[in-house]
Amino acid sequence: MYTLGVRREFIARHFLIGGDWGAENFPNSHHYVLELQLEGKELDQHGYLVDIVDVEKHLDEVVGTYKEQMLNECAEFAGLNPSIEHFARILATSLSNRIKAANISALKVVLWENASAWAAFRVERQRSNV
Repeated sequence: MYTLGVRREFIARHFLIGGDWGAENFPNSHHYVLELQLEGKELDQHGYLVDIVDVEKHLDEVVGTYKEQMLNECAEFAGLNPSIEHFARILATSLSNRIKAANISALKVVLWENASAWAAFRVERQRSNV
């Protein structure tokens, strides 16, 4: 199994709801590090798992949606606590919908909220003829 990874760093704001989370109940910023991992068993005719330029384009678009934003105000978080777990799922799902490489069997986002805390979400994909 091949794995290709790409990272992006960005700052976004949020506040947690539904519990006593201390300082996290108030608007605050996090310096997020998003690690995108793409997996597949086969390389393309050029010896690549995926076109990294295409992946980076989609990654920059998705990160740009949340960069410097208040997550609580984003439609994707409506009715949700903007936890790192929800954020990792939202990012992974959005990236999986955008990246169309046929030989990718799984996509995983590991989202670091700080130097010691992260959450991950993995999307299994069916093989397609894209």
